Amino acid sequence: MTTPISRTFAAALFDLDGTLIDSTPAVNRSWIRWGEEWGMNPGFRGGMHGRPARDIVADLVPPDRFAAAFDRVAELELADVADIVVLTGAADLLGSLPDSRRAIVTSCTRALAAARIAAAGIPAPSVVVTVDDTARGKPNPDPFLEGCRRLGVDPHDCVVFEDAPAGLAAARAAGCFTVGVVGTHDRHQLDADLVVDSLADILVTLTPDGFTLATR
Repeated sequence: MTTPISRTFAAALFDLDGTLIDSTPAVNRSWIRWGEEWGMNPGFRGGMHGRPARDIVADLVPPDRFAAAFDRVAELELADVADIVVLTGAADLLGSLPDSRRAIVTSCTRALAAARIAAAGIPAPSVVVTVDDTARGKPNPDPFLEGCRRLGVDPHDCVVFEDAPAGLAAARAAGCFTVGVVGTHDRHQLDADLVVDSLADILVTLTPDGFTLATR
């Protein structure tokens, strides 16, 4: 049995890590090593998921050390793309949408997004917005607004799939319909219009004006 969402969408914007792919082992290895090198308390990573690395580093080190610290974590993450896998339902959902109606919007750098997409083997859209493309990252709306601009659609006609509170906050601020995906956060932590256990729970039906969604 399916439950339809009673509206038509012009485009879908997908977060990358934790929504389309599971990069957790690689992320953990990179950030743990960075933390050890930079003398961080082991608990420094609390609440970091979904935020750009540059913002996390800026919160942790003094301004005069920022460039070196950020360059190092970027180097570590780019060098480690092992164990990255596509999450359940992600490839099918991406593949069910025309390229003109889908985008990835990620807090990764452009180079890291490309490396992780390639490692996972997902069908990458033509539009991929990274932290390099906007002055402010999630939880600000700028990344999703940029994704909508590149697709030529109104944010209020778009649906965003996200696994992190920071990303959902950004999507809401942009005016998009939000779908929270359980995984990196529990269901009760996801403030979204709809929450699903995985992207396999989403069904797409194409229409002349875009597409509709239903949950199973």
